[in-house]
Amino acid sequence: MARTQTVFTCGECGRREAKWLGHCPDCGAWDSFVEEVVAAAPKGRGRGAKSGNGAGGGTAAGPVRLSEVVSSAAERFSSGIDEFDRVLGGGIVPGSLVLVAGEPGIGKSTLLLQVLDNVAADRPALLVCGEESAAQVKMRAERICKGVANIDVFAETELDLVLETVAAARPAFVVVDSVQTLYSDSFTSAPGSVSQVREAAGRFLRLAKDTGAAVFLVGHVTKEGAIAGPRVLEHMVDTVLQFEGDRYRFYRTLRAAKNRFGSTNELGIFEMTGSGLKTVPDPSALFLSDAAPAAGSAVHVAVEGTRCFLVEVQALVNQSELAMPRRVAVGFDRNRLAMLVAVLGRHAGLKLSSSDIFVTIAGGIRIDEPAADLAVALAVASAQRDQPLPAGAAMFGEISLTGGLRSCSQSERRVAEAGRAGFDRVVVPAADARRASGSVAGAADLRGAFAALLGDSASRPASGATNDEWGV
Repeated sequence: MARTQTVFTCGECGRREAKWLGHCPDCGAWDSFVEEVVAAAPKGRGRGAKSGNGAGGGTAAGPVRLSEVVSSAAERFSSGIDEFDRVLGGGIVPGSLVLVAGEPGIGKSTLLLQVLDNVAADRPALLVCGEESAAQVKMRAERICKGVANIDVFAETELDLVLETVAAARPAFVVVDSVQTLYSDSFTSAPGSVSQVREAAGRFLRLAKDTGAAVFLVGHVTKEGAIAGPRVLEHMVDTVLQFEGDRYRFYRTLRAAKNRFGSTNELGIFEMTGSGLKTVPDPSALFLSDAAPAAGSAVHVAVEGTRCFLVEVQALVNQSELAMPRRVAVGFDRNRLAMLVAVLGRHAGLKLSSSDIFVTIAGGIRIDEPAADLAVALAVASAQRDQPLPAGAAMFGEISLTGGLRSCSQSERRVAEAGRAGFDRVVVPAADARRASGSVAGAADLRGAFAALLGDSASRPASGATNDEWGV
């Protein structure tokens, strides 16, 4: 009979201790250690020993020169959804382990069921469902899938039985919905605990590397938006996909927080419909309003990986009734908004210290790039002055603490996309204006951008700047 021992495991990072601690030395979480009973490791087996089913497959071997290693680059296969393949880096990699995380009801199961439907037409595919019965899955599949004849479904939560079934079926594509529902009898803790999630992910990792099957794990998120379970789960998998969006809106975005086989800068955009998720080929038409220009509205030309599109930035400035004015940002970094407000007060003369400021990125999308600084600043200035920006104007640029505009990446593509969308006036940093062509206005600093769009003759560039630096 296997000997057991009691350990205390941190629910945030997975650190193990022999006794309970109130504060985790690794991740700094408080009151996160829980008691668990685990099987002790047998003597004579070190950390480097393998039983033939390890992550690399085969038995333990000595070190080899990298030049002597045979490359095993496997050919990707398509998921049948262009936006999904874009975020993965060009398609699904055989033998990879992918974690798909998102809030409940956001559409994770729907998206992967559509991928299963497309993949099953050419190669064997299996869905392991621990949260729904096979009948419930079929009801949803009949609504959103083209056909259900080729999809195999296995409703089970016992980890050993699931792994045996997957190994016997040898599918090329496996979806586990979700990893938090699986449990192993080797642990006394409940499904979803640190030990159970780590064990399930580790064994599926070994299965993926040994059999060459692409395994997708569905993961839950906490109320703070982080992936539920120990942080070590994100380090074990090859790719971490974040499915984001507001459940009360129709649009969803898919990002790669980690990707060993491609870029993490790509963005996939979907629209939720009654027949499932549909790809959005033209995001610019999706996120822009058809209404006339209004005070507090600005258009930013964004770039996410290889995709360029336009989004609307909206701002509201109102006299505060509180001792501490509020700074609220939706879809934009709140700390960066506070910095931009300080720069506007210091270098543009806007009195915002006693005003509540609200900024949102229309359409439910999130923009993290610094190139959105100029659009946010001009939207706030437009709202504070109650003066709309000119029709047909778009902008991008990073604002420094000195009030200057710094060059942005892929400026030529941004200007071209703005022209394609019908915007005939694009305000950019002066350095980017020299490289771009078309109706481009370059500004050396924040005052130059104000002069170009708000007609503020007093907001000329700082001393030493020429007219060519703030307007073309």
